[in-house]
Amino acid sequence: MFGFLGPNGAGKTTTMRMIQCISPVTGGSLEVLDMDVSTCQREIKSHMGVVPQENNLDEDFTVYENLLVYSRYFDIPKDEAEKRVEELLDFVQLLEKKDVMTESLSGGMKRRLVLARALINRPDVLILDEPTVGLDPQARHLIWEKLRNLKKQGVTIVLTSHYLDEVEKLCDRLVVMDNGKILVEGSPMGVIEEFIGSDIIEAENNPELLECLQQKEAKYEIIGDTVHIYADNAREISEFLLMECSLSKISARPATLEDVFLKLTGRRLRE
Repeated sequence: MFGFLGPNGAGKTTTMRMIQCISPVTGGSLEVLDMDVSTCQREIKSHMGVVPQENNLDEDFTVYENLLVYSRYFDIPKDEAEKRVEELLDFVQLLEKKDVMTESLSGGMKRRLVLARALINRPDVLILDEPTVGLDPQARHLIWEKLRNLKKQGVTIVLTSHYLDEVEKLCDRLVVMDNGKILVEGSPMGVIEEFIGSDIIEAENNPELLECLQQKEAKYEIIGDTVHIYADNAREISEFLLMECSLSKISARPATLEDVFLKLTGRRLRE
């Protein structure tokens, strides 16, 4: 599972659209499953499933009909298609809703149905654009479970998400993009350790603390009224701050992918 991260306007959606053979490649080269996206679009699409950011189900159809009609795009024989629809609805836990009109489903159910639809052709590559946006924690975790099962089955999954905890938990590798450029690439934990360290200590910003940190040659960042101190040994740094810098209150926590994201792309709103 590979993650594309970046602020709005970084180029994630454009990249995903090129992988899906929707937008043309304007420079460089791009292959999907060893096929050129400029010349093998139909064949690439036949091996690909896509979960778009917005639900685009047909509300004139039932849950079952949405999948069955979609199967016709891939020339799947009717008997085989009906079998796959039953299996997929069971996989996403919607079998009991098979005869319900799509417009009556909750947001989480619609998202699971979109995932099932993307799997009707048994794709080798699955493209996910914000797959759990707007979902409650139970629905998010159910989709995470299904994605992990797909990965075990050998499906390559390409994911974009603004939920960085999601990327941190699911992805084997990722890139952070900004302005169409890749800023960093690696495993979630490898990226965190490279740019932040294992821990972050938070303390109130004051001149005495900054002077103390400079003497210690500690890595830190000033964020408004707070100082973030990056460390691989939170206990050692915390003891130093409390004893040598006359601090009365600090907090320590594990570093996350969100810390890396904000450090690389900044904290300013893009829209």
